[in-house]
Parts: sequence; C-alpha cells; structure tokens
Amino acid sequence: MSNKDTPPPSPIASRVIQPRFGELVQACRQLAMNHLAELLGNVFAQVDDALFECAEKAENNQVQALFFDAMREVRRERPNLERFYHQRIAQGLSDFLEGKLPLTEPLEELDMDQLTLVGNDEYEETLLVTNMVNQVRAHCAQQLFALDQRLALLNNGSKLGEDRNPFGPQAIAQAFRDTLARSVFPLRIKTILYVLFDQQVMQHLQPLYEQLNKRLADGGVLPNLKYRPQGQRPASSHTPRPAKIAEKSTTMPDDGAPVLPPYSASDLPDMPPGDRNALFGGLAVLLAERRRRGDKATLFGNTQSIVSFGPTTATTTYSANELLEALNRLQRESAHELAQRLRQPQPVDALKADLQRHLEAGSAQPKNTRLTDQEADVIDLVGMVFDFILDDENLPDSCKTTLSHLHTPFLKVALLDKQLFTQHHHPARKLLNAMAQAGVLYGGEGEERALLAKMHWVVERVIQDFVGDLSLFDSLLGDFNEYVSNLRQKVELRERRAMEAARGRDRLLAAREHALDAIAKVTQDLDLPELVRNFLEMSWCDALTFIVLRSGEHSDEWKRACEVGEQLAWSVMPLDAAGRDHLQAIRLALLEELRKGLEVLGGYHEDGIRRLLQDLVACQHAIQAQQPQIAAQLKQELPESPLGAMLGAEGHTLVKPNGEALSERVRVLMKELSHLEFGTWFEFSDTTPARRLKLSWFSPTTRNYMFVDHTGQRVAVKPIVQLAQEMEAGRVRLVPTEQSAPLMDRALSAIYRVLQRFTSGRSPAQT
Repeated sequence: MSNKDTPPPSPIASRVIQPRFGELVQACRQLAMNHLAELLGNVFAQVDDALFECAEKAENNQVQALFFDAMREVRRERPNLERFYHQRIAQGLSDFLEGKLPLTEPLEELDMDQLTLVGNDEYEETLLVTNMVNQVRAHCAQQLFALDQRLALLNNGSKLGEDRNPFGPQAIAQAFRDTLARSVFPLRIKTILYVLFDQQVMQHLQPLYEQLNKRLADGGVLPNLKYRPQGQRPASSHTPRPAKIAEKSTTMPDDGAPVLPPYSASDLPDMPPGDRNALFGGLAVLLAERRRRGDKATLFGNTQSIVSFGPTTATTTYSANELLEALNRLQRESAHELAQRLRQPQPVDALKADLQRHLEAGSAQPKNTRLTDQEADVIDLVGMVFDFILDDENLPDSCKTTLSHLHTPFLKVALLDKQLFTQHHHPARKLLNAMAQAGVLYGGEGEERALLAKMHWVVERVIQDFVGDLSLFDSLLGDFNEYVSNLRQKVELRERRAMEAARGRDRLLAAREHALDAIAKVTQDLDLPELVRNFLEMSWCDALTFIVLRSGEHSDEWKRACEVGEQLAWSVMPLDAAGRDHLQAIRLALLEELRKGLEVLGGYHEDGIRRLLQDLVACQHAIQAQQPQIAAQLKQELPESPLGAMLGAEGHTLVKPNGEALSERVRVLMKELSHLEFGTWFEFSDTTPARRLKLSWFSPTTRNYMFVDHTGQRVAVKPIVQLAQEMEAGRVRLVPTEQSAPLMDRALSAIYRVLQRFTSGRSPAQT
C-alpha cells in the first residue's frame, strides 16, 4: 500500500471532548478510577493466600522457594505496581478526554524486516489477556455496546472500536499487563497474578459498565438507547412473553441504591441470584410483596417486622433526620454500660421495640407517624441479617453474642448507604465478614479466647465512634486483619509442626514395615526358640528400621544387617558337624555385629547387651547339644521398643486389609476422599456439640487422614476405610462449601430463600 493510498488522520481524532460534556466525563473518569482501585486492591489482598497455597503443593523445594520469594517481592512492590497501574488507566482516560486516542495502524505498513518471533512467555501472556478480555465482552455485551455508542457521541461522532474504549476490558487488562512488564516475576508467578486479576477485576466489571451507562444517560447522552443484538428482528406487534429473571437488569443510581427491576415476586427463581444487585432487587421485591399482603410478622428468624411496633393507621411518615436521630439515641444507649451488655446477645425484636420507642419519643405525633415503606424494608432486612448471625451454626455462641451488638450501627450504615447490600467490598460489610470468618476459624477456647477480646474492642469502637464516616470501618478492618494475620501465623505454624511430625511418623512406619518384611523372610517356616524369635521380631527389627532410615534399603549396611539376622536364625537350627564348625568360626563376628546393632537403639545398657548375647550363645549351644528344653527355658526380658512412643497413636504396624466386604457407597466415598484437597473441613458428630476439623495431611503409607482443629493442633487420625464408613453412617460429613462463603453473602441468600418460600405460600419448615 503506497503512502498516497493511506487516508489522512481524521481531524475528529485530535479534537477534545466538547466542553458541555467535560464535567460529565470527568465524573465517569472518577467513578471508573475508584471502582478499579477497589478491585485491584482485592487482587493484592489475595496474593499471599494464593502463593502460599501453591507453595504447599509445590513439587520440590526449589519451586516452593520460588513462591515464598514471590510473596515477599509482591508485598515489597505492591505500592509501585498499584501506582503504575492507576497511572496507566488515568492516562488512557485523559487521552480520551483530550482527543488523543491513537489511530489503528494499517497492517500493510508493518516493516517485515523488523518482525521477530514472539517469545513463548509473551505468547502465553497474550493468550491470558485475550481470554479474559473475550469473556468480559461476551458477558457484558449489552453494557459495552451501549457504552461504545455513548462514548462515540462524546468523541464527536467517531466510533472508538472495541480496543480503543478507555473504559473497555482491553484497556483495563492491558494496563495490568503493562504493569507486570515492569516487574521481574517469572511467568509462573505472573500467571497466578493474571488469574487473580481475572477473578477480582475482570469478572466484576459489569456493575461499573452499568453505572457508567446510567451516568451518561442521566447526563443526556443517548438516554433512550436500546440494545439490539446483531440480526435481531424488530419486535412484533403482539404482547411479548414475560422475560426471564436472568434477562433483566438492575441499574445503580448515583446514591448506589439499586432501582427495582420491573418484575413481580412470582417471576423470582427459588435460588438466590448470583449477582448481588439482582439479589438485593429480588429481596426488595419479596419484602414489597409481603407488605402488599399485609404480612407484618414471622420474618426470617420468626421476628416481627418493624411495622408491627408502630401505629397501623398513621397518615404521616418520619423524616430521615428523625429516624437518624432515633438511631443515634439508641446507639448512645447501647454505649452505656457496654461491657455489661456484651455478655448477652442483642435480640432483634427487642432492638426494634427500642427503636420504635425512640422514634415516638422524638415525634410530635407519635400515634400518627410511621416509617416509610423503604425505610421499614431496610430495617427489617438488617434485622434478618442479625437474626441469621444469632442462628448461624458456624459461629461460636460467644462470637454471635458479640456481633449481635453491631445491629444499631449497621442500621445506620444501611440507611445511609444501600451499597452495604450490593457491594462486596463495602467497608462495613468487609469488617463484619472478617470478624465472622475469624470467629468461625479461631473462635474456640484456650489462647484463642483473646480473639473475643479483640472483637469486643472492635464492637466498642464502632458503637462509640461511628457517626456516619465509613472510613472508621476501614481503619478497624486494617487493625483487626493485622491481629488475625498474627493469629493465623501461629495456627499455621502449629499445623505445620503437626504435619512435619506426621510425616516423620510416616517415614518411620514405612521403614519399620520394610524391616518387618525382612524379618518375616528370615523366620518363615522356622521353629525358632522363643528367645531368638522375640529378639529378631522386636530388637533386631528396630535396628533394621533405623538402618533403613539412616542408610536406605539398598545400602551395604542394610544388606549386612539382614545377613546377620539370617545367620542368627540359622545358628539355632540343628546343624551337622560342618555347620557347627562354621558357626564356631563366625560366632565372634556375629556377636560383634549384634552388639553394634543394639547399641544404635539406645534402649540397651552395656550390661544388658552382654547378658543378652550370653543368652543367645547359650541358646546356640543348647540347640546344637540337642537339648531344646534348655533353650526353651532361656527368656530375656527385652526393653520396650523405642519406636512405640515415636509412632504414637497410629500403632506399631500398618493396618492390613482384613478382607472385609465394603459396601458400594463406602467404595464411592473412598474414591471421593482420595481427591479431596487439604484444608477441607469436616464435621464430626462424635462429641456434643459436633466438632469441625480440617483435613491437614494424608499419609500415602498408612492411608490415614490427619485432622487438626481451629488452633492447628492435631486432633484425630482416621484410616480412609474408617472415615468412609463413618461418613456412610452419618457420623462424619463434609462441611458444605456455601458455609465457607462470607457471612453477609450467606445471610442474604438464606433470607432470600426463606422470603421466597413465604411468598410462594410454603411454610418455613419447607426451606
């Protein structure tokens, strides 16, 4: 293609955004920067856990060291990486505002002499970026179509194209790739960072695009734009069928509160929507339906609606200031003698009654004033969340009691900022989730009781200091997470020590099993005197075990020790004249080898070894003199095996299959257990209350599973067959994965299911 065929740059591309749109686009720019900053922070918050998990599963020490080094390097470089990423995003948005978007270069102008083969690492990174970008484009097709059209209008009518949209997935992912290009991380570490970026950023872009579109539409940029997929026919004149819930969207206005989607309770699915905006919208629809039916009682947890505590014929409503002031008085009341209050849970119904009392106390017409429907719904929803907390089987009672006293300040948060229900990274929501998760993991007895004192301190700070500034929750979350991090390190250290001890026992047990097999071959089909048989099966077996551990089963030392065992067994068999002469010739060397083997055990004193060897020689003489009755009288009390204490509760030998017929269900469970990951939680009902233990290690030698408690202490060891049989009998079960989800997510999903069943006419017992 010649230069004269190349079209000149469009003058539109160099013109800035029209002044009348400047403030609007700046607002979109700030919205995007804030959203991406939050999401990127989530990426780096997950890095330590992801790399630590990879390190635990590393195939060798060198790879494990790579992951641990990367953990330190990421922590050190995080400020620089975040700063550079934000600069790249900000630069792209600034270029768009100033009309400096780059033009796409024609492929024909590439200098073929300068092309080089793409490196393997670069190719892998390109694939990772391309895949995550394509997934966002497919998932957010409607929102991106609308955003492209609106940005084209802002760009003086010039279409941007998918790769030049400054808010698009390509720009967001490329900025992260450019950020990693400044680092020295190997591809293996970069791949983990890309996966986290995909999970924490790319998969959470839809709310951003929805908010950007709404902001632009509200600002007059194509407010009536309709999305029509390519090839879609115009709608026919007949009335369309009601759309499915998955095909409807919930948009976010400027205050962050979702606008309710245009569907009724009968449209809602039984299962809660996965999208948090849709979930909150569905909850609002269900609450509105209950209000329309006149239901005032039996909410989630069998508590009453706040409407039940007020007048039924009121004609006026409380102002927002009146409600806030009533909550402030209630919060000050809670702060009084708080240490005493924290000993007992805060009942939801009692708090609603107290709130109504404060509302009436500050009202000029207490008998003719009620809450607005929206405020009543928020109060009921927060109440149901705290009812869920008080009923949560995951949490220890002490933690439930402590968290229940956050009810009043969280009511204030929810009424001030509805994003508490829709934004996973809302500071108050994050703090509540973090405290609940810590309570589940570490809220037991013993030294971890200090966690409860820390939770008390956090609750006291919230009740005494929260006046509307959400930054308080961020500050407290940072302090609490630092405390939990130190606690987690202690627990992990304890668990690693338990695992190391288990691995040591496993190696010892495997070595002993190898020694037992060797002794069994020596003594097979031989009628040995009791003294010699006991010596071989106990003392000499222990000696062989230590030799395997020290030198290995292929060493000359092992081979010689096995020969010594064979010679000893041979020496107490009736021999002919030639055999007796040979025994006489090797006896001193044989006794010296036996002495050396016994000395390494540490359980024999020198006098004990001398007496034992004398008895063995006497036994040899008695057998060769054809006096077996004398040999039978020789009995030496052998020292207790030093391996017994080292092997612990697993016993001294491997559990051999006993030929017991296993049910098909047990066989299936054994297969499933063999694929479980470490860190999986089980519930054992052999105690009251049932205890939850974590699968920490599996022995390939014994096929035993080791479980630790929330403190990292080893608590139970279960052979795989026994574990499967107990699961079949219902005495052991896997903790459902949804129970490991954040508290607020579990609470809102459970509330949705209960309200949906109430609304559909089923009783709570059917949930």
